Amino acid sequence: MEDCLFCKIVSGEIPSTKVYEDEKTLCFKDINPEAPVHVLVIPKKHISNINELSKDDEEIIGHIFGVIKKVTKELGISESGYRIVSNCNEDAGQTVPHVHFHILGGKKLQVPMG
Repeated sequence: MEDCLFCKIVSGEIPSTKVYEDEKTLCFKDINPEAPVHVLVIPKKHISNINELSKDDEEIIGHIFGVIKKVTKELGISESGYRIVSNCNEDAGQTVPHVHFHILGGKKLQVPMG
């Protein structure tokens, strides 16, 4: 999608601090970190939000969770713990219309109200 911020990061039009990249995914540091470790994992394929996932996207979502396991180990937070967050649509806080997963860690995180 031509106006998508994350698609522009994937294409290299907008710089990012890459943490991991493969043929299907990109993982980069969040520009407004909310924890000592705050990285985003995105599919390179544009998918607007979780509601837009199709049966064909199941493999990429599984792949993303494998990437999260690998990246959290490389970042040294897999043993201490981390949080994965994905917002769907504006009312839930999704600010970029491209499926993405936040990895937060590196400190003891507050338990959300629930």
